[in-house]
Amino acid sequence: MYQYILIRILAMVPTIFGAGVIVFFVMRIIPGDVCLAKWVDFGQDLDPKLLELCRENLGLNDPLQDQFFDFMSRVLSLDLGISLWNGERVAVEILPRAALSLQLAVMSTVISVLLAVPLGIVCALRQNSWIDYCIRLFSIVGVAIPSFWLGTIIILGLLILTQSWTGTPWMPPIVYVSPFVDITANLSQLIWPAIAVGYRYCSITLRMTRSAVLEVLQEDYVRTARAKGVTEKAIVVRHALRNAFLPILTLISSEFAFLMGGLVVIEQVFNLNGLGALLIQSIDNQDFPVIEVLVMLIVSVFVLVNFAVDLLYTWLDPRIRYNLRGAS
Repeated sequence: MYQYILIRILAMVPTIFGAGVIVFFVMRIIPGDVCLAKWVDFGQDLDPKLLELCRENLGLNDPLQDQFFDFMSRVLSLDLGISLWNGERVAVEILPRAALSLQLAVMSTVISVLLAVPLGIVCALRQNSWIDYCIRLFSIVGVAIPSFWLGTIIILGLLILTQSWTGTPWMPPIVYVSPFVDITANLSQLIWPAIAVGYRYCSITLRMTRSAVLEVLQEDYVRTARAKGVTEKAIVVRHALRNAFLPILTLISSEFAFLMGGLVVIEQVFNLNGLGALLIQSIDNQDFPVIEVLVMLIVSVFVLVNFAVDLLYTWLDPRIRYNLRGAS
């Protein structure tokens, strides 16, 4: 078991390293640079001499191998570097945005799981009943409705309802407030995008839960447990849900990892400055250090989440534990 964990940890290193190398060379291949983006953004006339001076000062004219060695030295020393666009340290720009994206991803995932798992179990136990049809309709609507459209409807609904109830329209705060500073202001801002995102992923997870539980309930050992007089609650909790939870866990983990950097549109709807918005902005500005750090951060989240899921597999499925013991 310990050998397996060590191998999985060592396998993470080339994955993260490879992602950094790919994004480094891709950003150098595509046309344009941060100096040209600055001139276009500031609306100034393009002066070739000043453009070359800017590139020289930022090290963009250095040989590609020198830039690569400088990038690798920063990676090995855990130095996130300095933004080429505004001269700020990359860590200063990323940390508050990462906190926002992490909280939004956690809240959306919690909402999705709390709704999807119980409703999926009810659908499986009441297959082809009116309850099953109603919940499946609820899930189909969630899959069909884009999160950004639902977010827009939520904002308009808040404005209309508060206008009719209090006479003053209200919408979620724009400036991010840490939950450690003011939990009320924090939740009043993030609960609405979390609902918009969580509803969609709830619908996907619900359908997966229903199909997985239905498949397990048709197994021979479930029929044997019923024949022995085991209660339906014990069958669902001890046998069906635990064995059906493997594909559900895989789906939930992949959704959570994606949410850390894939909420660009919903962040724009609710005016949230998360990692997704920063990544798009950095690509537009050709800000190489920020892009490299963000890509490696998102890849690291995917790798760490997959590693945690692999460990959970060994706890949920005894067959995996036995195979690992036999291999070691």
